[in-house]
Amino acid sequence: MSDTLDLAKDLIGRRSITPEDAGCQPLLAERLAACDFKAEPMRFGEVDNLWLRRGDSGPLFCFAGHTDVVPTGPEEKWQHPPFDTAVEDGMLHGRGAADMKGSIAAFITATERFIANHPQHKGSIAYLITSDEEGPAKDGTVKVVEALEARGEKIDWCLVGEPTSTERVGDVVKNGRRGSLNGRLLVRGVQGHVAYPHLADNPVHRAAPALAELAAIEWDRGNEFFPPTSFQVSNIQAGTGATNIIPGELEVVFNFRFSTEQTEQGLRQRVEAVLHKHGLDFAIDWSLSGNPFLTPEGGLLQATQQAIEAVCGYRPEINTAGGTSDGRFIAPTGAQVLELGPLNATIHKVNECVSVADLDTLSRIYETILERLLLD
Repeated sequence: MSDTLDLAKDLIGRRSITPEDAGCQPLLAERLAACDFKAEPMRFGEVDNLWLRRGDSGPLFCFAGHTDVVPTGPEEKWQHPPFDTAVEDGMLHGRGAADMKGSIAAFITATERFIANHPQHKGSIAYLITSDEEGPAKDGTVKVVEALEARGEKIDWCLVGEPTSTERVGDVVKNGRRGSLNGRLLVRGVQGHVAYPHLADNPVHRAAPALAELAAIEWDRGNEFFPPTSFQVSNIQAGTGATNIIPGELEVVFNFRFSTEQTEQGLRQRVEAVLHKHGLDFAIDWSLSGNPFLTPEGGLLQATQQAIEAVCGYRPEINTAGGTSDGRFIAPTGAQVLELGPLNATIHKVNECVSVADLDTLSRIYETILERLLLD
């Protein structure tokens, strides 16, 4: 047993499915009160958020994470009940073990040791914790960042505890993420009988060449930090289910994962130009999940690489692969943002788990990062 494991079990045992926090944030606030952190709960809509800070001067280092977890899926398929925090063969089982209550526990124990050893450290340490990361992400980190910006409170370095590791803890650090742009396309036609196609206008037939053209476009070739932008159709819906009716409408849902070579507006314009070229009667509802962000260099990246080398004996790979994270809301403020957490092999799956030893290693890495940034 370790302090990190004990806290991780306490957090995982709380059924905090988005947007519920289930008492996780008050537990963190109580724990860090002993280290002179001031707690500021921030509730927006139905979402609980927590801003914790120790110190008033800069530079400001922030740990960012989320206490909410995704639904369990069929609980009878779990080897251990998802909120019972079983430990077996060195693995801690439970929903949120890897994504990301284990990281939060490691944040806390790293901070406690660092402050015990260096109570007069320079600058400030903060926590930005939300219960809305796995859901719509409308009333979570984005709202806290808006509140901080409004009062001129600036984060210099932010470490997000997303599960980035692949084969061994600390082997991958994310220094950015691709942007995500969603489109819901409605193509209008004229419904009719399949035996009389000249009296109808089939939107499926009309849209097919346009969709094929969009799927074939090379949007860009990426760059040093990002893979090429991708366009993917995720859903297509048309028709009544009958075999003898030409549908009157076609709905297509698609997504762009885009690099810094693109902009939201540029992608929208190119898509709509293709649809117009094919003479479609259409409407699109666009929604931006987040723009790409990147921290290509700086003190945080250097400290993180050095800390992993010191604790683990190897140098991490730095990349921007994967989905989005709440880092997309923090990076636009000018903060250096990185993501580092445990292995991601079981996240969102039945039987999510994390290595107990990895949690302790992660805690030591986080502590070493603090030492490299906040000690003179």
